[in-house]
Amino acid sequence: MTATVLLETRKMGVSFGGVHAVKEVDFTLHEGELRCLIGPNGAGKSTFFKMLSGQVTPTRGECRYRNQVISGKRPWDIARLGIGIKTQVPSVFEGLSVRENLWQAAANKLAKAALPGAIDQVLHDIGLQDHQDAVLSELAHGQRQWVELGMILISRPQLVLLDEPAAGMTHQEVRKTAQLIKAINQQSTVVVVEHDMEFISMIAQQVTVFNQGAVLAEGTFREVTQNPLVKEAYLGNLEIKHA
Repeated sequence: MTATVLLETRKMGVSFGGVHAVKEVDFTLHEGELRCLIGPNGAGKSTFFKMLSGQVTPTRGECRYRNQVISGKRPWDIARLGIGIKTQVPSVFEGLSVRENLWQAAANKLAKAALPGAIDQVLHDIGLQDHQDAVLSELAHGQRQWVELGMILISRPQLVLLDEPAAGMTHQEVRKTAQLIKAINQQSTVVVVEHDMEFISMIAQQVTVFNQGAVLAEGTFREVTQNPLVKEAYLGNLEIKHA
């Protein structure tokens, strides 16, 4: 049985002045996928992500979510459709505790009676039960990132967009983040923009490779890392370990 198309772009691109940051990209994402977007710096993957999340408005083409045009909508309007968004800059409340941040994320989405149990479950999932009363500004970088992932998890979105969720983390933190993203994928479709190939190898199901504002290749992690075009444009002599 063919999976339902959740999100797709049709000839979507954006130019800044005379520079075509993203050309006319056709991209299809099915329900339940965990898709990774990779590519060299300046390839267009982050700009493409920002068009999906409403941070950048396309200058041509369109993006559809459940066959509804969302290109041009504001990020908060896109979020209301059931799309969870994590940008490179953490979107958390620095002066509130871990538990209070989770409460804020879920207050308008879950029944009041269900909130305490849902928060307890997410605290367990992100491994921060012992830090639930800690103020966010007191936490380590990785812990703060996990809180934001927990804020996405508790709102139960249908689609999750993550921009470099493992950036700046230690190896141990990266491994835990990979586990969290796999857990999120149990209930949500996920798109991850990332440049850390070791991290990608831990989570990737399907990979889309961007280069020079266009899609260069798509396939499994093994397929794209063995693709001669991908090696030439992005990987070079980098040794890739297949998970």
